[in-house]
Amino acid sequence: MEDRRFGVQQNQGAYSTTEKGRATGISADAMNVLRNTYMLLGMTLAFSALTAFLNMNGTHPGFLITIVGYIGLLFATYKLKNSPWGIVTTFALTGFMGFTLGPIIGQMVAAGASQIVANALALTATAFVGLSATAIITKKDFSFLSSFLTAGAFVLIGAMLLAFFMQSSILHLAVSAGFTIFASIMILFETSRIINGGERNYIIATVGLYVAIYNLFVSLLHLMMAFSGDD
Repeated sequence: MEDRRFGVQQNQGAYSTTEKGRATGISADAMNVLRNTYMLLGMTLAFSALTAFLNMNGTHPGFLITIVGYIGLLFATYKLKNSPWGIVTTFALTGFMGFTLGPIIGQMVAAGASQIVANALALTATAFVGLSATAIITKKDFSFLSSFLTAGAFVLIGAMLLAFFMQSSILHLAVSAGFTIFASIMILFETSRIINGGERNYIIATVGLYVAIYNLFVSLLHLMMAFSGDD
């Protein structure tokens, strides 16, 4: 009798991934991808923070090296997304991005703007949690934003290059505002793709969310610095 009761208690208390998926209205496959994505995302964010910290007193590699390094590592990650090496390139990509961010944060901290860094980090975390929760709870399909995001990416890249060569503070501010909106929509879009079955590769899902978080944080830093009068 005791064994049978114990068995019943186990069956009642243990929820499989499939049962959790049914309870939330999300498929078991999507739940697995979401769980693996958040696990890898957490590790890459921690690794990125570490590389940023280690290079806070270092020298920024420059715009060209940053762009080439980012595109190269991103391309490698997409090519290796179905291989264990894809995880390696994911850490290489996020570590590199953190490394390039370190000197920027270091300069801000040295200038007495550490509170701005903390505020930008808090706003980024709040936005990510809020937008992710919105996508997961509502389960709304945001795939209709795909064309808008594609067009927006090209516009922002063009504006970023233009701002770099023109050295226009107003254009830089506009680009930062644009990236803030773009990154926020990307978080909704990427999370929606995961829970609605549009993305089944957790490595690609992780990279998509990481890049959105990175862009949101950097853009908020620029905006807050500009409006504080320290930029």
